[in-house]
Amino acid sequence: MSARRPPSLPSLTLPEPFGNIPSMKSNKTCDVLVIGAGVFGSWTAHRLAQSGMSVVLLDAYGAGNSRSSSGGESRIIRMSYGPDEIYTQSAKRSLGYWQELSNTLAFPIFYKTGVLLLSRNDDNYSRDTLATLSRAGVPHEKLTANDLAQKYPQCSFAGIDWGLLEPESGVLMARQSVAAVVAEAVRRGVDFALGSVVPPFATVSTLKSVQTVMGQEIFADQFVFACGPRLPKIFPTLLGQLIHVTKQEVLFFGVPSGDGRFSWQQMPTWIDFNELIYGMPDIQSRGAKVAIDEHGPAFDPDTGERIVSESALARGRKYLSKRFPALASAPLSESRVCQYENTSNGDFLIDRHPDFENVWLVGGGSGHGFKHGPAVGEYVTSLLTGQGVKIEPRFSLESKSTVQKRAVF
Repeated sequence: MSARRPPSLPSLTLPEPFGNIPSMKSNKTCDVLVIGAGVFGSWTAHRLAQSGMSVVLLDAYGAGNSRSSSGGESRIIRMSYGPDEIYTQSAKRSLGYWQELSNTLAFPIFYKTGVLLLSRNDDNYSRDTLATLSRAGVPHEKLTANDLAQKYPQCSFAGIDWGLLEPESGVLMARQSVAAVVAEAVRRGVDFALGSVVPPFATVSTLKSVQTVMGQEIFADQFVFACGPRLPKIFPTLLGQLIHVTKQEVLFFGVPSGDGRFSWQQMPTWIDFNELIYGMPDIQSRGAKVAIDEHGPAFDPDTGERIVSESALARGRKYLSKRFPALASAPLSESRVCQYENTSNGDFLIDRHPDFENVWLVGGGSGHGFKHGPAVGEYVTSLLTGQGVKIEPRFSLESKSTVQKRAVF
């Protein structure tokens, strides 16, 4: 008898934006030029194309590239935002779009791991979150320390009094997600190309075109600058002191062979805001992720060396040992350096440029923005298409300060 043939695996072919990306070779004209193919820019381009506009989408390095704030392997999608229901509702709306997109692909970009907030008795943020999730109708469970120990025996909950679990939330595969959105935008007619733009200068109130560093000119009726950590480099006078780019370090630790306790099916994504650290289970066999959420030193997204520091590694190991005893001596299997682009308090920046009536600034993801891509794209599209939507005061340029005082987590 011949050996049984193993079942074939599903195709994991990645979307076209991971393949050959054309460079701009000639001048272009469109309704809207979107600069930056990260999560905000890609969803904006996609939504604008859906509305019937002609769109050119540019990125200096490509969709989901390793120097973008939307690059890397994974991001949390959660509804937990303390008292900030504006972000709870945005994340709730976005989750549906992410799930819908994931269901159309040959490979998942959303993993429903559940997201667990590790809380103390004096934790106002978790208590506020509990109230907000209830008002917003988000499924959640309040777990006692006893509940936690029984539900997740692979974890140690020393110092944790209770947990807040969002069972429907989880993890988005970051670069794959961005590439999938761009691929869908291209399918809808968006012209996507490599291109880095020269900062525009305000000589008139209406911008007619921008030039690339290679000399091409792009004419548009409206312009959206959604270039994340490069926004303060393109508009240094306006945004140089309002958006702060910081180095953020991410670690992946190898899990024991043959041990499924740390897989995404058995362990949740977790967040410990009290210690400004978070992590994820083993997804796509990359290992258990541990990331430092505390803002790091200033970082240049174009020239910064992406090597994690010894102090970050030591901090990650220390926390891993405390919370997951079986991983105390786990080897470091991978590491990443990305960056946050922080506004003064963590609110997004989505507003019109004060010197150009047809230029929009979309950024300030501040480390929590990725999950909101679909809702941001929808919101920006409503602003550009004149649907009577007013600029949310919290997203306005006027609300941004030069003094950093983080309030949104």
